[in-house]
Amino acid sequence: MHYHIHAIDPKAHLFAVTLTIEAAQAQQVLYLPAWLPGSYMIRDFAKNLIDIQVQDANQQPLALTQLDKQTWRVNNDAGQIQLTYQVYAWDLSVRTAHLDTTHGFFNGSSVFLAAKGLEETPHSVTIAAPALSELADWIVATSMTRTAGEQFGFGEFSAPNYDDLIDHPVEMGDLTINTFIAAGVPHDVVLSGKHRCNMARLCQDLKAICEYQINLFGTPAPFARYVFMTTVLGNGFGGLEHKASTALMCSRGDLPTASDLNAPVEKGYRTYLSLCSHEYFHSWNVKRIKPAEFTPFDLSQEAYTQQLWAYEGITSYYDDFITYRSGCVDQSQYLTMLSEIATRVYRGKGRFKQSLNDSSFNAWTKFYKQDENAANAIVSYYTKGSLFALFLDLTLRTESQGQYSLDDVMRQLWQDYGLTGKGTDVTSHQRIVEGLLNRNCDDIFTYLSNTDDLPLADLFAKVGIKMELRSSKGSTDQGGAGVEGDKIGFGARTKAEGFGLRVLTVSQGSPAHQAGLSAGDLLIAADNLQVNAQFEQQLQSYSVGAVIKLHWFRRDELMQGELRVTEAVKDTVSLSISDAELSKLWLL
Repeated sequence: MHYHIHAIDPKAHLFAVTLTIEAAQAQQVLYLPAWLPGSYMIRDFAKNLIDIQVQDANQQPLALTQLDKQTWRVNNDAGQIQLTYQVYAWDLSVRTAHLDTTHGFFNGSSVFLAAKGLEETPHSVTIAAPALSELADWIVATSMTRTAGEQFGFGEFSAPNYDDLIDHPVEMGDLTINTFIAAGVPHDVVLSGKHRCNMARLCQDLKAICEYQINLFGTPAPFARYVFMTTVLGNGFGGLEHKASTALMCSRGDLPTASDLNAPVEKGYRTYLSLCSHEYFHSWNVKRIKPAEFTPFDLSQEAYTQQLWAYEGITSYYDDFITYRSGCVDQSQYLTMLSEIATRVYRGKGRFKQSLNDSSFNAWTKFYKQDENAANAIVSYYTKGSLFALFLDLTLRTESQGQYSLDDVMRQLWQDYGLTGKGTDVTSHQRIVEGLLNRNCDDIFTYLSNTDDLPLADLFAKVGIKMELRSSKGSTDQGGAGVEGDKIGFGARTKAEGFGLRVLTVSQGSPAHQAGLSAGDLLIAADNLQVNAQFEQQLQSYSVGAVIKLHWFRRDELMQGELRVTEAVKDTVSLSISDAELSKLWLL
């Protein structure tokens, strides 16, 4: 199985692919995955394939029959066949493929057809340089095994099987590349796009994070080399894990630019470091420790599991926590980060309607296809899963007087599942926790199947942390201590437009809901005055119980309703240290 991929026309966003199969089966079936691991939604990558043709060893055309949206059959006499096709690459994300004159990127799952029955045979790839003279300086970054060509140059690569082939994304362009060593392993940091990043600062902080994680699970690391690939944009965010690399997107302003290697970590950079930490942690937790339903993956259709809370939720807990434990952010910053995660959970009414197990199982339709009512209907297995991981960690620490923590659970998972290739089932995590605490833990793990709020306040108190719920201070308040919330609530998210406020979401049971507002409405007047971006601030001057007449457009129809002035709900989390000595049980 040999692939040749070439950025044939960056201006038209086209990769050209040639697939040569030396010993094809009679009636050889070929297919493209419908989704890729780590992104749980059907993507239908085959929609971007263009002009598929096939010929035999004598360059004679063969009949090609399409069987469904992503599968084809070649009628041949068993021997060498060669397929040629183009891939339209204009999805600027970490999931698919993107090509223009600034850079090229692809995941193998969106460009490399698989040959049914030959998935376990060795696969090789030639990544060819674009022909345009103005792109002569382009280089290549990937964690795939190189077999020919200079480091970061175009050339030959290999993979032992198809699953490995599609687990090494490729970035090409005029790249910035620096390398650091963590626990003896080289790590390449690759930036694509315009930036002014202080690469020394970035490598310094990533090194601390990576070494902490490798030491948490135990050396040696499960990879001989690792690659961080980031597409830098004016405004962007995203990440997708792979077995020896990660594909990331970030906003230009999130990268560190100060010359001082010890300059304070700004919020944007803090967010980017947590993203890197998250995807790196996945090298263990989901790439190697994984649900039984993912061993092996079936990439032709949805693979349902109730366990995403463990793989995304636990990872989301550790991503921020490790930026603190590795020394990249301080204690106050970490508590603010955790407050923001908890606030996102407490502001969603969907947490009372969907359990973590259900959220995990329905990721394919509900989490990955959210609409304006999502906050009222679902809960995130990332954010509430993170709080459940925190709940587990604090419970282990307090009940064992600091002898055990969630770290011990992760290390046991690595030994029992990551190193053996065996998939976890719905009881695996509970069995390990029960072994550490030497008791039945149904009382803990029942929170996976019910919709109750986790009893965090009492646990926080046991580790010297004060948890309070307060009202929000406007739409920009994401949580944290030291803020006095508004006294009057509204219950809708809006954005200012030329003639008023466009309603984005409405919280069920809120004053905005009771007044009759819905997502998409254009609120134009309150109390017979035109509204503007200061509307919620102006609400604070009214007394509780007052009634305000509202006018808005729904489509082209003028509507009206009454907003009853109500005290703001306490849905914003504040965390602070109440006992510094006691907090050492958790914040080591």
